[in-house]
Amino acid sequence: MPGKSADEEIRTLLVLGASGDLAGRLLLPGLGRLLAGGRAPGLRLVGAGIDDWGPEQWAARLRETLSVAPSIEVAPWEHFAPRADDEPGADTLRRLEQESVYLHADVARAEDLRRVLEACTPPVAVYFALPPAVTERACLALEQIGVPGGTRLVMEKPFGTDAESARRLNEVVARLVPEERVHRVDHFLGKSTVLNILGLRFANRIFEPVWNASHIARVDIVYDENLGLEGRARYYDTSGALRDMIESHLLHVLALVAMEAPATLGERDVRDRIAEVLRATRAGDPEEHSRRARYGAGRIGSRELPAYTEEAGVDPGRGTETLAEVTFFVDNWRWNGVPFRLRSGKGIGAARKEAVITFQHVPHLPAGLTGPSHPARLRLGMGPEALDLEIDINGSGDPWELDRVSLSTTFGQGELPAYGEVLAGVLESDPLLSVRGDVAEECWRIVTPVLDAWRDGRVPLEEYPAGSDGP
Repeated sequence: MPGKSADEEIRTLLVLGASGDLAGRLLLPGLGRLLAGGRAPGLRLVGAGIDDWGPEQWAARLRETLSVAPSIEVAPWEHFAPRADDEPGADTLRRLEQESVYLHADVARAEDLRRVLEACTPPVAVYFALPPAVTERACLALEQIGVPGGTRLVMEKPFGTDAESARRLNEVVARLVPEERVHRVDHFLGKSTVLNILGLRFANRIFEPVWNASHIARVDIVYDENLGLEGRARYYDTSGALRDMIESHLLHVLALVAMEAPATLGERDVRDRIAEVLRATRAGDPEEHSRRARYGAGRIGSRELPAYTEEAGVDPGRGTETLAEVTFFVDNWRWNGVPFRLRSGKGIGAARKEAVITFQHVPHLPAGLTGPSHPARLRLGMGPEALDLEIDINGSGDPWELDRVSLSTTFGQGELPAYGEVLAGVLESDPLLSVRGDVAEECWRIVTPVLDAWRDGRVPLEEYPAGSDGP
């Protein structure tokens, strides 16, 4: 981690949108795990949001969400267990709760933001737990009043709503703080599985020599969830699966799978390599290489899901997709011609979260070996976090007949959940797990042809019953 002087240390985490779903479900629990581990012990927390909460409501949210749960990635209907007084970090979290304040504010109004900033002890990290359009308005309001010295801005993806808004937002942000003080959050980059892609590739000589188009036939990156909308219509119905998952997260998983080896794991080297491979990435013809769909009514386990169009807050006329699938190509020496299929869907019966590298078939199978021959596959699970290498071997009965086996292991869990890792990077001034401004714009450039085709109706909107495998 880069060093920092005492006057650069973040004293206050200001969460804009603190009463929203993102803050309650992911951000604050991640902060609880971080502080319980003994990091940033003197941090203050200030929340601001459109909901007119009193001190009791804010205190109740903190008591629930700052609990040190085993995992923060739980469904919204599950609850965190109450924190025991003797739990590690309980004193730090109790102090944070007692000193924290919540302010009712319209974060797009300059005067409201001035009042909120006056409640903060600088240097401040401003976390925009807001939809992209509101984030842009809040930044314009901050530009009117200025920010304290040493301020860092932390922004959720999607960064903007399209290529033009991302460029415009980058320009506003650059007038507020220098780029090294901007953290565009992609919590996928904090997942231990995703980070382990670098170790798997670059610490094992058996993989890197065959990690190219001569030996790999295709790459599939899939993030299918068995959750439905879960009360997120205000954000999700204006975003959809392509913006919410593929543009925001899965393109970065693609970059880690496809990037060249960095000289170091320092933020500049890694992020330069990510930018390099994304500049070479393009979407295939949307009419041939993309698919969009939304779920209808169905059952997942014991839960009955209504059709997406019947969910509260959804405008059926928008035609928002809950499943997006796009095939991309990386036009460089290593990957020319290899399809990278990225897919994410909600309301899928069996959750599937993995990157699958499918190798080429062997060029020739010696006569005498019987049974079907399959290409080797390497599966990198993102939930559960595991590694599986599927290969053919001689069978245990007839030694001349091929059997399929899987060599499996689990990835080591990091000390912190994804949002805890992201916040650690913010508080410790390490932007490795954040997205650089040029990369944020590059991702929009990549998906724009698909967005245009879908908007023009050139790709039909299919439907699938909730609880199925998709269309």
